[in-house]
Amino acid sequence: MSVQDIEQAVIKLDSAAFRQFVEWLEDYQSELWDKQIEADAKAGRLDELIAEANVEFESGNCKAL
Repeated sequence: MSVQDIEQAVIKLDSAAFRQFVEWLEDYQSELWDKQIEADAKAGRLDELIAEANVEFESGNCKAL
């Protein structure tokens, strides 16, 4: 199935089905993002950012949410 096939199928959805599809797509995208962040964290690609955030926090440059 090509992207064009998917586009054509989405165009044919009624509004209720389209909303359901969008919700699913957003959830799927979030899952992929979470997996990427987890992989980056395990590989150490976030270590520098985490260290910077810790320095900012410890120096009092952060507010509680």
